[in-house]
Amino acid sequence: MGKKKKANWTLIPGQPLTEMDRRILSFQERGKLCPSRSMIKTPEQIEGIRRAGVLNTAVLDAVQEKIREGMTTEEIDRIVYETTTKGGGIPAPLNYEGFPKSCCTSINEVVCHGIPSEDVVLEEGDIINVDCTTILDGYYADASRMFVIGRTTPKKQELVDVAWECLKIGEKVCSEPYVFVGDLGHAIEKHAHSHGFSVVRDLCGHGVGLEFHEEPDVEHRGARGTGMLLVPGMTFTIEPMINQGSWRVFIDEDDPYGWEVITDDELPSAQWEHTFVMTENGVERLTW
Repeated sequence: MGKKKKANWTLIPGQPLTEMDRRILSFQERGKLCPSRSMIKTPEQIEGIRRAGVLNTAVLDAVQEKIREGMTTEEIDRIVYETTTKGGGIPAPLNYEGFPKSCCTSINEVVCHGIPSEDVVLEEGDIINVDCTTILDGYYADASRMFVIGRTTPKKQELVDVAWECLKIGEKVCSEPYVFVGDLGHAIEKHAHSHGFSVVRDLCGHGVGLEFHEEPDVEHRGARGTGMLLVPGMTFTIEPMINQGSWRVFIDEDDPYGWEVITDDELPSAQWEHTFVMTENGVERLTW
């Protein structure tokens, strides 16, 4: 057995214990993985992330309005860049660790991080994930949508639908605070498997808001009662990547930037993503 991760919650010297302190400490005393105070956003920060989420949603709406057969993924990237900057924001992916574009466009067997290109043209039957992260006034919001180009196969459509259901199931598990990442991961994996699909294991959701990627890791598989405790004030993404075949993936060797992730068996993959804040009444979606 591996060593248990140390819990992170600490008390503020000289301050009385709050109900939140008591609840988190009760889990910590049982050896559960708890957040640090630095992971809890202030109301002002949450409002900033919410505003970034409004713009991020407008960007994806603009893509949804214009996406079509015969369009290049470079055209999608231009829509993302222009809509983001006109709204006063910055596309977070642009030049992030060498990523050359403003969004990710992942078609069919590309799981995520597909790079927009003038050479990639959308065809009838394609399924594509467009993933956008927007920085507005220093705050980040992150979401992605699946689009079906024209008419696709029943299996691809089922995959897209089940990936959406997996996101909604993860959201439902978080309908009250003080649940674990493993709780939502367990529910997502169970639903995907019930349809004969698999959950990608090498990539996951993440904290977001003040930076592009923060703690915690939000795994989309796991056991109940494991992973980090999700408490009020935490902001994070849920973004299950669901594969038609094997969960295994690889990085495309032909990608000069080393970003594109592809299913190992080259069968299709689908993903939806939203940014959430955990409140006293459960998660609230900050992107749409």
